[in-house]
This record gives sequence, structure tokens and C-alpha cells, in this order.
Amino acid sequence: MKTSLDELLAFTTVVDSHSITAAATQLAQTTSGISRALGRLEQKLGTTLLRRTTRKLELTEEGQVFLAHAREILAAVDAAEDQMLSRQRKPSGLLRVNAAAPFVLHGIVPLVKDFRAQYPDITLELHSSDNIIDLLEQRTDVAIRIGALRDSSLHARPLAHYPLRVLASPAYLKAQGRPKTVDDLRRHSLLGFTQPESLNLWPLRHADGDGFAVQPVVKVSSGETLRHLALAGVGIVCLSDFMTEQDRARGDLVQVLPRDTIEVRQPIHAVYYRNTALALRIRCFVDFMAERMAAV
Repeated sequence: MKTSLDELLAFTTVVDSHSITAAATQLAQTTSGISRALGRLEQKLGTTLLRRTTRKLELTEEGQVFLAHAREILAAVDAAEDQMLSRQRKPSGLLRVNAAAPFVLHGIVPLVKDFRAQYPDITLELHSSDNIIDLLEQRTDVAIRIGALRDSSLHARPLAHYPLRVLASPAYLKAQGRPKTVDDLRRHSLLGFTQPESLNLWPLRHADGDGFAVQPVVKVSSGETLRHLALAGVGIVCLSDFMTEQDRARGDLVQVLPRDTIEVRQPIHAVYYRNTALALRIRCFVDFMAERMAAV
């Protein structure tokens, strides 16, 4: 084989990070070293893989074709190494996980005890953020993303899909009355998100079509804040099932307009950069989360 694994890794990392400098930082190499590796690779293949300008890097058509093969080769090598490492030692070390605060509280925290029992040598570091973070800048190994993924160079593993429901507390409905039609919602206190605005399009079918755009009287940045406002009887909310399962089971929140609700399932993914030094820890956590969430 003419092409080396180091050259393949340099190529895919440059594509994923959109920068030779960023790739050099991620791979702990010099910028000139990454540039030379790309040059050797293109010389061996006899074609240009990347067009370089002062502002950006762009894959050529040949580069797009070769990228798919390069990823498959590197993934196969990673899998083989992981399998050998797992035979020799237990997964260990520090694993940094980032997720929105509601998912940390309702999706991860209840599983930490079992995860620690299964993988006692992994030190788990949980960070909560309601904004999408840059994994490299925040030194994060795995991030849990809720909702549709944007175009990304990250590897994504589907974990689950949770329904969205319109909910209110019994105390609010007793005081303000239960809406009988979607149009009745216009006379109620509706609570929503500051951003993205798409979260304020509720999955309700009405006379004008599917999807009801609400004008919240209170806007917040966190779903957990919305949940507490709803529990306090401030108004009606639309939240994912992973946050409200226990509230609904206890009757603290009840579904509003179930017959008019369209089944919309919010996807949840684990996203991460492929890194051979951390792959075993990442794989153990992602596999564990996928298994537990599938059982819900």
C-alpha cells in the first residue's frame, strides 16, 4: 500500500476541522507537517484532493470519493485496535460529556450509578450547556445533541427519539380552564423558548394546517426552566417526553389537546470526534447510553 495511515488521518482531520492549523493542533503536529502529509498523499494518488485558498479548503470531486474510502479504512483500524485494547485492559481515564441541562438531569444523572458500577475506572465529567458547543474548544469527548443535527463533520450516533407533548399542570387548567381546540390556546398563557424559534412551533393540527406557531408570554433559554414554570402553574408548555416522564406519571403535568397532537419525535444523538486515544471510553459510554435509552 503506497498510502500511509498517517497521511489518511491528516487528510480526514483537515476535512473535519476545515483547517490545516486546526488539524495540526488536534493531531499534535506542526502545520508544515500536515501540509507535507497532504502533499505526499496527493502525489502518490496523482490527483488533487483539496483546493486551498486563503479563506477555506474545498474538496475536489476526487477528494470526496477518496474521503469515503479513507474514513472506512481508519474506522476499520480503530475498530481493530479497540478490540485488541479491550482484551488487554478495562476502559479508563477521564471522559468529558456535554449536554443541555435538562438532558443531564433527566437523561444522564439517573444512569450514572449504573455506568460507574459497570466502568469504575472511567472518571466521568459532566458539563451542561444550552448552546451548541465546539467540542475541540471545550475539550469535550462526547456531546448529546437534541433535535435535528446541523451539517457537521462530527460522527453522530442516534440514541433515541422522544415525542413532544403540550402540557400544563392540573392547577393551571383548573384556574384557567382546559383548552378544547387549538384555537383556544390563543387565550392562554403559553410559555416558550428564546431560541431557536423552531421550538415555538408546536406539533398541533388545526384549521390552518399542521404546526401551531405560538407567541409565548414568557420566553426562556432552558427546557428545564419551562418545566418548572409549568409545574408552578404559570402556563402551558411543549416539552419532550424525556423531561416529563415522572411528572406525567405522578399527574403533576397532564397532556393538553392529545387528539390534535401530531406525532413528532425529537431525535437525540451522541456526537464526537474520532480519536483513537479516547475511542474505547467514548464507545463504552455511547453504547451504554444507546442500550439504556432503547429500553425506555
